[in-house]
Amino acid sequence: MNDRDQLFEGLDLFLRRLIGLVESEGLSVLADAELPITQVRTVMLLACAHDPLPIGAVADRLGLSVHAAGRNIDRLVDLGYVERRESPEDRRVKLVSLSAVGLDTVDQHLTARRRAMHTFIDRLTDDQVRAFTDVLTPLLAGDYLLPRQQGQR
Repeated sequence: MNDRDQLFEGLDLFLRRLIGLVESEGLSVLADAELPITQVRTVMLLACAHDPLPIGAVADRLGLSVHAAGRNIDRLVDLGYVERRESPEDRRVKLVSLSAVGLDTVDQHLTARRRAMHTFIDRLTDDQVRAFTDVLTPLLAGDYLLPRQQGQR
């Protein structure tokens, strides 16, 4: 096995284990909300959006029909996770965003994930923390983790 294959195997195993640790904590918050996965995806999409989104944009980003996205949003509105209002520019367009309850749920989810990451870091020795930081710092400063542009390797 060459160095790149060995790195791939190591990263794959590392990420699966780290994600398993982190998500087991974070997903319990979302599981407590008893939302179907499509509604969880909708909530997380809205959490990442900088502005309220039209229902059509939610549908496009989640790969759903506008009808299916609308049903999900209706349910989330009924449950208090999402707010819906008319667009000030076009009253026919309905904009959706997270409500205070939705924001709080996402915050609890992210807090649980961060707590799990701290658990992982706390298990490392000081030398491992320094070595990990020494590797991560230049990688995060570069464009290695940005989406590739066409024609890039």
